This record gives sequence, C-alpha cells and structure tokens, in this order.
Amino acid sequence: MSSSSDFQQDRHSFSGSPQKWTDFELPGDTLYYKFTSDMSNTEWGYKFTVTAGHLGRFQTGFEILKQMLSEERVIPHLPLAKIWEWQVGVACRQTGHQRLKAIHLLLKIVQCSSQGDCDLTLLKPLWQLFTHMENNSCTDTAKPGILLPLHRALAELFFVTENRVTELGSLQEYLLALNTEDHLHRCTAQ
Repeated sequence: MSSSSDFQQDRHSFSGSPQKWTDFELPGDTLYYKFTSDMSNTEWGYKFTVTAGHLGRFQTGFEILKQMLSEERVIPHLPLAKIWEWQVGVACRQTGHQRLKAIHLLLKIVQCSSQGDCDLTLLKPLWQLFTHMENNSCTDTAKPGILLPLHRALAELFFVTENRVTELGSLQEYLLALNTEDHLHRCTAQ
C-alpha cells in the first residue's frame, strides 16, 4: 500500500499472518494497493479497513503546535529550526485541509522566528508549487480574480516571509535560494 501509484511514497508492505499487520496513516486522499498471491495455500487473501478523514495524529499535533506557537512565553523554549523543518515536510506531503493547516503553522513560525531559526531554502518545493499556480491563474480566464484556498495560503506565506527576510536584511539570499538557476536566467533575459 502506498500514497503514490508507483508505490515509492509512504510504502507499507505486509505478508503472512494478520498479527504482522499494523495500523498506519497515509497522507493525502488516495490509497494505492497491490495484492499478490504466492499461491502457497488456499486462503482467500486479506481484508483491510480504510478510514478517510480520520482525526488522528495530524489533527492532534496540529492543535498542540498551534497552541504552543500562540504562547509567547513558550516560543523561546521551542526548537523552532527542527519544527520548521518537520512542518515544511508536512506541507509538501499533505493535500487538502491538512496542507492548509501545515501552511498556517509555517506562517505562525515565520512570524515569531528570529534570524537563523528557519532554513527558508526548505520552502523551495512550495515556492515551485506557488509559481506554478501563479502561472496557471494568469491563463485561467474562466474565473478571473478568484484564488483557490491553497493559492491564497501560499501567497500569504510568501508575502509574510518576504517581509520578514527584508526586515532581517537577507532578502537577496532568500530569493536566490528559492529560484533555480534556469529561472534566474529567464528573468534576466526578460
């Protein structure tokens, strides 16, 4: 079972008796599975239950972290660099409302961090997603001026982050880190 059709992401493989199976969670809204029999006996196969939208570890972690980031007296005691790294990974892997919640937490971390707390270069995959959405919204004439919630969330994250790095005096390094060399060449040519 996996969260990707090529069975490379979030892969879980099981074989043998039901006692060897364990519960697990997959990010996203799609589950891919493949059943292969070795033809060694005449059992019918396996049965498993999939529960969508289950409020589990993600929701619990989100609520705890949101509360901790809201308490000014707690923030200096948090390992913000590590939390930032984890949260960027979550925002890149998740989809739907969970991705929006992860971006919300990234925004809170940027707002309360000081220079060096967050490796902003980790935002590169989200920046690429955002620029892709920006390019597609320019060509989508069906709904001009209407942004999807993810597009709005990423726009706010990058707007606040850009203002924050400007305050800290590292805007140029930040912009260079997010863009590819190819993109910078195209911009220069334009």
